[in-house]
Amino acid sequence: MNNVYYKTLEKILEKGKVQENKKGEIKYLLNQKLHLKPGDLLEIFEEHTIARNKLKKELELFQSGERLTQNYSEVGITWWEYCGPILVNSYPTYFEKLPGLIAKINKEKRNSKNYVLFLGSNDTESNQQPCLSLIQFQIDQGKLVLSAYQRSSDANLGLPADIYHLYLISRQIDLPLKSITLTLGNVHIYENNRKLTKQLLKGKPVKFSLNV
Repeated sequence: MNNVYYKTLEKILEKGKVQENKKGEIKYLLNQKLHLKPGDLLEIFEEHTIARNKLKKELELFQSGERLTQNYSEVGITWWEYCGPILVNSYPTYFEKLPGLIAKINKEKRNSKNYVLFLGSNDTESNQQPCLSLIQFQIDQGKLVLSAYQRSSDANLGLPADIYHLYLISRQIDLPLKSITLTLGNVHIYENNRKLTKQLLKGKPVKFSLNV
């Protein structure tokens, strides 16, 4: 199995520790790293079902600073409805700063500078604090190196969506992509998705359950 993402799923199933949280039992690993080159991304996007159109629209709404969950629902994005009518201290709060940062990167393209987007503030009321905590943009010999830290990652639904978002972000920068590297503080598979994950690794089509 060459798919880097699938190898991570396999590792969680085989070596993951078990714990209980308010959403049920999970198998988890701490401080894992995914280093993805363009070929790895293509392999993930071809082999794993990803709601590309919805995720693209979601990122556009994030970057516009849209906080009303109703406006996400109207374009078919229903996974924020449990948060209530307004996303408080969540992705739009921080992603609305991204277009300006991207414009700055495209203008400067400085090899010596680290461009960083921080997501999340612990001293602010929140109904869904971002799991993706930091995105760093670096330029290495004329190519884009994108690094991200994720404090918590649902390996089945959240992680592929975040990988696709990061890829879409990289496409907004006028440089060829060298790599995307994610550091995952806690990456996990929920008990109700464990059997489905095994089926996925056998090449069978599956639909994972959202855990909220």
